Amino acid sequence: MKLTVGAVVLPGTSKKTKTGLWRATRPVVNTKTCNGCGICVLFCPDSSISIADKTCQIDYEYCKGCGICAHECSQKAITMQEEGK
Repeated sequence: MKLTVGAVVLPGTSKKTKTGLWRATRPVVNTKTCNGCGICVLFCPDSSISIADKTCQIDYEYCKGCGICAHECSQKAITMQEEGK
């Protein structure tokens, strides 16, 4: 597919393929410190995070464990843990 200047490209397709098995680390949310601000939602490149009941919810079927959410969380409510622990 050749793109021309000003071309419109379809969005990513990560929701079509469950990519959660790719990760080595996973984000874990401390629900006591999460205030549901939504910063993590904005920065998640896979749209794997949503806000429900004033806290972030991570869809581990699609989360690749990049850690961007943990890095951007102003409350430090998200930490990265080794997968399987």
